[in-house]
Amino acid sequence: MHPAVYTSGMTPSSDAPVSTAGAAATRAGRAARLPRVAVVGASGYAGGETLRLLSAHPGVEIATVAAHSSAGKRLSEVAPHIDLGHDPVLQETTVETLSGHDVVVLALPHGQSGQIAAALRAEDPDVLVLDLGADHRLESAEDWAEYYRSEHSGTWTYGMPELPLADGTRQRDQIVGSREIAVPGCNATAVSLALAPLVRAGLVDASRLSAVLPVGYSGAGRSAKQHLLFAEASGSAAPYAVGGSHRHVPEVLQNLRRASGAEGLRLTFTPVLVPMSRGILAVVNAPVPDGTTTADLLAALSADYAEERFLTVLPEGVFPTTGEVAGANVIRLGAAVDRHSGQATVIAAIDNLVKGTAGAAIQSMNLALGLPEGTGLSRTALAP
Repeated sequence: MHPAVYTSGMTPSSDAPVSTAGAAATRAGRAARLPRVAVVGASGYAGGETLRLLSAHPGVEIATVAAHSSAGKRLSEVAPHIDLGHDPVLQETTVETLSGHDVVVLALPHGQSGQIAAALRAEDPDVLVLDLGADHRLESAEDWAEYYRSEHSGTWTYGMPELPLADGTRQRDQIVGSREIAVPGCNATAVSLALAPLVRAGLVDASRLSAVLPVGYSGAGRSAKQHLLFAEASGSAAPYAVGGSHRHVPEVLQNLRRASGAEGLRLTFTPVLVPMSRGILAVVNAPVPDGTTTADLLAALSADYAEERFLTVLPEGVFPTTGEVAGANVIRLGAAVDRHSGQATVIAAIDNLVKGTAGAAIQSMNLALGLPEGTGLSRTALAP
């Protein structure tokens, strides 16, 4: 159980408001230096990847690294691959530790971000908080209760800049200047961006959507569980959350509704753990009207994504692999019409830890801080 995050006597409702003069002085000080960032959950895969990317970011300063289960250890003990130029001691996850930062990145298990985020925002309304967990993604409290079985913490600005919206704008427009950003789920990113243009264009039957997603084991987190052991995972593919129980299902459907304005959407969603460390290859299928061609699918995808820096629509007959996105903040899409079944197939490849999590967080952070969107992010993958 995660410990209480409030200081003695503090609650979001009882915390004293920041004075106008004090807030003005704080803003003036922030304008005169690089934004100071705290990363919480740094000993996990998502938090560690955030640190790795931020270590090369020229526009911010990593000021504090926190991880409750590893507090007191040096960063080199839990993440020896990350070089910050010094070897900080991991701090406890408390409001006192995180106060005074310009940006706080929360890479915590689901259900653990809500309290600490509320406390931080009550203390300093100007702090930018990015939640890498699911606590603030869903608009529907009913969906949250069904899939997460806990109290809903409210809805924040959704951090998927490329998502086209039904009103003709992009989700990017809502991220600019926001101070509360919910970073999307990795699987939801791949499936939502693969389907949104086709649903918007009416090219697919949105009541019969299907996605099968081979996913790397880092997507299951860093905890020591039997099914995550090498002897269990090596040479084996393992489906999980079968039958509509995966928590990213309502997130994808929410995104597609916002993108198209359509109702009656239905999605079969089956993730499969495969023996690779990182990556998602989402294979998405949906029925198409007679006469629909592969060129029609690619035209719809290109119409929505032609100007997107971190998204590539591949030529006809070319499909992405997870190897060509590893370590990069990109999503690559290929599409085809199966003439035998009358189905569209869209294949999306992302690195679940970068474009699926930490890279998406930094992309949104840049927009919120008024920095160029691609600052500190690479489109170049590792190979082989």
